[in-house]
Amino acid sequence: MSKRFPEYNGLKLPEINDSVLEQWGNENVFARTMSEREGCSSFVFFEGPPSANGKPGIHHVLARTIKDIFCRYKTMQGFQVKRKAGWDTHGLPVELGVEKNLGITKEDIGKKISVDEYNAACRREVMKYTGEWEDLTRRMGYWVDMPNAYITYDNRYIETVWWLLGQLYEKGYLYKGYTIQPYSPAAGTGLSSHELNQPGCYRDVKDTTCVAQFRVVDNDNPSLAPYRELLFKWGTPYFLAWTTTPWTLPSNTALAVGPEITYNIVRTYNPYSGKPITVVAADALMGSLFNPKAKGLALDSYSKGDKLIPYEVVAQVKGLDLVGIDYEQLLPWVNPGEGAFRVIPGDYVTTEDGTGIVHIAGTFGADDLRVSRQNNIPPLHLIDRDGNIRPMVDLTGRFYLLSDLDPKFVEEMVDVEAYTPWQGQYVKNAYDSEATAETETLDVKICMELKATDKVFKIEKHTHNYPHCWRTDKPVLYYPLDSWFIKTTAVRERLMELNEGIKWKPASTGSGRFGKWLENLQDWNLSRSRYWGTPLPIWRTEDAKEELCISSVEQLFNEIERAVAAGVMTENPYRKAGFEPGKFDKENYEKIDLHRPYVDDIVLVSPSGKPMRREKDLIDVWFDSGSMPYAQIHYPFENKDAFDNREVYPADFIAEGVDQTRGWFFTLHAIAGMVFDSISYKTVISNGLVLDKYGNKMSKRLGNAVDPFGQISQYGADPVRWYMISNSSPWDNLKYDEKGVLETSRKLFSTLYNTYSFFALYANVDGFDAEAPQVPVSERPEIDRWILSLLNSLVKEVSEALDDYEPTRAARAIGDFVGDNLSNWYVRLNRKRFWGGEMTTDKLAAYQTLYTCLKTVALLMAPFAPFYADRLYRDLTGSTESVHLDRFPVADDSLIDNELEARQKLAQDITSMALALRRKVNLKVRQPLQTIMVPVADENRRKALEAIMELVKSEINVKDLKIVGNDEGILVKSVKPDFKKLGPKFGKQMKAAAEIIKNLDAKAIATLERDGRLTFDLNGTPADLDIADVEIISEDIPGWLVANEGNLTIALDVTVTPELRREGIARDIVNRIQNIRKSRDYDITDRIALTFAPAEATDDAIRDFADYISRQVLATSLEIAPIADGDEGVEELNMDDITAKVKITLATS
Repeated sequence: MSKRFPEYNGLKLPEINDSVLEQWGNENVFARTMSEREGCSSFVFFEGPPSANGKPGIHHVLARTIKDIFCRYKTMQGFQVKRKAGWDTHGLPVELGVEKNLGITKEDIGKKISVDEYNAACRREVMKYTGEWEDLTRRMGYWVDMPNAYITYDNRYIETVWWLLGQLYEKGYLYKGYTIQPYSPAAGTGLSSHELNQPGCYRDVKDTTCVAQFRVVDNDNPSLAPYRELLFKWGTPYFLAWTTTPWTLPSNTALAVGPEITYNIVRTYNPYSGKPITVVAADALMGSLFNPKAKGLALDSYSKGDKLIPYEVVAQVKGLDLVGIDYEQLLPWVNPGEGAFRVIPGDYVTTEDGTGIVHIAGTFGADDLRVSRQNNIPPLHLIDRDGNIRPMVDLTGRFYLLSDLDPKFVEEMVDVEAYTPWQGQYVKNAYDSEATAETETLDVKICMELKATDKVFKIEKHTHNYPHCWRTDKPVLYYPLDSWFIKTTAVRERLMELNEGIKWKPASTGSGRFGKWLENLQDWNLSRSRYWGTPLPIWRTEDAKEELCISSVEQLFNEIERAVAAGVMTENPYRKAGFEPGKFDKENYEKIDLHRPYVDDIVLVSPSGKPMRREKDLIDVWFDSGSMPYAQIHYPFENKDAFDNREVYPADFIAEGVDQTRGWFFTLHAIAGMVFDSISYKTVISNGLVLDKYGNKMSKRLGNAVDPFGQISQYGADPVRWYMISNSSPWDNLKYDEKGVLETSRKLFSTLYNTYSFFALYANVDGFDAEAPQVPVSERPEIDRWILSLLNSLVKEVSEALDDYEPTRAARAIGDFVGDNLSNWYVRLNRKRFWGGEMTTDKLAAYQTLYTCLKTVALLMAPFAPFYADRLYRDLTGSTESVHLDRFPVADDSLIDNELEARQKLAQDITSMALALRRKVNLKVRQPLQTIMVPVADENRRKALEAIMELVKSEINVKDLKIVGNDEGILVKSVKPDFKKLGPKFGKQMKAAAEIIKNLDAKAIATLERDGRLTFDLNGTPADLDIADVEIISEDIPGWLVANEGNLTIALDVTVTPELRREGIARDIVNRIQNIRKSRDYDITDRIALTFAPAEATDDAIRDFADYISRQVLATSLEIAPIADGDEGVEELNMDDITAKVKITLATS
């Protein structure tokens, strides 16, 4: 007879992976999940594009599992879910990888290698690991449309990006400005503020810092007059200013004070030279500059080298009083021009650290530049050989070489002798490829120079937080750049308002990390000084008075035609290539290239007839990825109706790592808000990091990175997916431990496989037909109605969790149902209903109940474990269709019986507690015990216990279950206060309250257990106590063991009488013989004959329980008789301290 339900020899999940993948491919299942939902409501999902120039890691499995779960779930709910893959192909990761491979730097581009050759290398590099990404995507079961992926370097994609920029330009949100911006010398480009705020960019570093002495100039400046006598009477007068970047001191042009801050004029000595000096510093920071023990020491008592340096405060002034006083240039290498080197007011000056006086270098700080401009202070600039105004540091992070500067400027403004030793020195050792750990930093060198010239008050190492480039891991500089910006500050409030309508998981990220970011939003630095990326589509005349922002290739084509007609260009390269405007197919767009250097060769003509050349910048790659909702469908040039009708926008759901909070999540939100005044996604999951099992970040360097391909090959994708989702919420960091994957495979998948195998084995023997008329649920035994009630409650719980984007809650609920309820409770308790005999109504009900549970579980777990769920579903249904084409279960509320579920839960809890007590004294379940006692506090609990009494007695193998009242005094209980909870509740009266609680009588404790709360008198005032505020402890009774869980208490009589011992031996014998039947591969219906060798330890047990033993092991005969040596079929039964010899043979018919 053919077997209706397939049976297997063991669970091999990796093989199931391969087999199901082949089925999906042959049946075109993924495409059908979309085509068969045509006309249904759409569920919109956006895929965040990875970059294929790096290999996928185990963290990508987590991110893609999260996305796959909800797309599969929504598909099974009847939505059409299109999932377009994407490739992020521009930007620093690609360029830096190419430079490393070619052994070049950014400066070599255009010299050692042409821009054309460089970009061609980038185009190859960016798709380097496409095969690995596609393989992982396939093997882990992530359904996403790879063949039709959007690619950010595609000309059609770029055209949409240009259109979006054109919209911003028309709204007045695009502008050019000269400002101080974060700049990465290692990457050779400026960075946006959201790039600087990627996780891990700010790091603690230990640098050499100094408090520099700026010498006050004695002149006829009116601002000095009131303080001349105080400042110049004792030694040399100085302003003290602290800096964590001494390399910026040569660029100092002003000192800023807080107008309302109180400053002291202090007489003291220089700690290094011992010379008398008068210094100015904030009163609030005296403790960090002077030793309090030296206060009051006579100034003339000091000798150079003394540990205590005396000081005397001779006057106090407000910062505003110091404004206008001149000082000498600290390091006079370059003359900045008139107006520099005086004290100015600064609204951002604080007394949190330093001296309360800020050294101003307008070329290296945004606030510095702002206050410099407000007070007409010239920044210290150089002029290079091309006539460009530059700061003292070049774009590679070193002081300019004199040979790179304009000779006339050098002659007039530079002290060549002073500057020469410093030219070409890197301001950070990280920028110098030849620097080692022992190389002295420029900060140290400058501090030593100041010390040698008596211009420093204090030098020390200081740990502070400093930004690093998100791609090179090297420190950034704040640098003056001519950049294009998006005026995001103009819509800050609107973006915050729109964010209120987004469902963030977790919510704290939306209101915290993302929300706070929006509150402090700065304008978006769009410019990138690179070569491989989307070119900024703005053409300008040389005088910058006329400009044009191109919004489409067709517009550019027509503008080139105008330029040709005006004689600015000789021909239209797009026309020559055969490009046809308005024709949007891939073949047409591949005739042109919108990248550099080709787009740079296009010269347009302004309305007044002047040539216009493209601004050389590329745009921030994050703008590329933030444009994907529109660019992936080539909007507005194609798919306009679908977009405008909101069929493909906004996304119902997106998910990526937490590092995208201020990256892709922000750029999606900003572009949508600024261009469309809408959100671009309704729900977002921001998943946490995947760490190693010890909580360390994975890296190749540490050797702790986990290979995702290896994990899937070894365990199958399903256990890896399930483990990652069920172990912790997606937004929490996951400590990935291979043992956890193995445990998931054992605990969930092996349990489910064994449950199915049990079903299939007996269903095939009995010829169970799943299509047979159903036994009405109301006519099935209570245990069937319970599991079906629980099943429908599970369907409801899983659906509610997934609707709330809580996959961990859903996965855990399924796992608990399979392990605790279906396998360990329902199947175990109902085995006998499946054994032997005819297909009675009761047996049919058991089959139908178990079949329904297994099929429903297959449907519920399909989004999480797509491979095994499909195998299980097909094995059960015999269907040739995938589970993923079926509908997700819907709960039948009429089958949910909460009271029944509560009763069974009570039985499970009592059983669990009783088995724990057995383990405590090494009493196996097969050893019967006499009594379990359960106190009850109310009539409902008593009725529930009476209903489950026989079940509980059977489960824990006791003869009697005694229900006693809480007030009978059989169990002695006490209350232990939880001080952590009582403290906030009772405050100063906690000790008094705790004393009363510890002395509660039995009646009060019974009330607390019954009602969950108790009111008592605390010093004449009523006080409320919740059961959660305490732990109720039951004392053991002699010969009994007591356990508590919440308001449930049990007492188990652990005394084993001789009669109970004999029954325990009989049960052990049954267990051992059943194991022998399995090892001999007997059929489940085979009958056997038993002969036991006489033995004092077992004879009485065998005689007393002969009928029981025979029934349990299907023995047709049982006797105690001598067994001859050498007889076949003789086995030795080892049962703890007892051994029995038995001859087992198949019974003759």
